[in-house]
Formats: sequence, structure tokens, C-alpha cells
Amino acid sequence: MSAEQRKALEAQTMALQSVQSEITTLVGNRQKLESQLQENELVDKEFKILNDSARVYKMIGPVLVLQEKAEAGANVEKRLEFIRDEISRADQRIEQLTKDQEKKSVEIFKLQMELQGVNKV
Repeated sequence: MSAEQRKALEAQTMALQSVQSEITTLVGNRQKLESQLQENELVDKEFKILNDSARVYKMIGPVLVLQEKAEAGANVEKRLEFIRDEISRADQRIEQLTKDQEKKSVEIFKLQMELQGVNKV
């Protein structure tokens, strides 16, 4: 029975490490999204300051192409919406994984206690 418990403990520990790794990756991605959000909010504020006759250029590769202000503003709004949705998804996934992490930690603790009980006998 002890060998089975050890295998279960190893499996739970590996699962916990996997969850922790995914949380770390998601937190990093969320930070990048937050940075993109701030940049795009700044661009959106600048667009609101511009008058309607202002020239707006979009960089496509090495070339600047003239773009209408309304179209550029709409693109920024869409990008902001997309980034906010991605941040929300990341937050939900992080919350779910954090709960999973807590459950796995409790399971590991229980398995460790059982192993210690077996070893003391």
C-alpha cells in the first residue's frame, strides 16, 4: 500500500507543478496584455484629441499608408475590446487554476500525512 501511496503522491505533485507552470505562463501573458491595453488606451486618447481633418498613417511593413481617422479609431476600439476580453479570459483561467492548485495542495498534504502515518508504524 505504501508504494501505491508514493505513486499517488508523485502523480499529485507532478500535476501541481503542471498547474503552477500554467499559472506562471498565464500571469506573464496577462502582464503583456495589460501593457498592450495601456498602450492602446493612450492611442485612443490621442485619437480623441485629433480633429477630424488630421492625417493618420498606418505602418504596413516598412511603408506608411494614409488611413482615415475614423477607420483608425475604429481599429483601436476593436483592439481595446479584444484585449479586454483576453484579460478577462486570462483572469478567469488563473482563478480556476488557483482553485485547482489549492485542491491539489490539500490532496498532497493528506497523502504526505498518510505516508508519515504508515512509516511510523
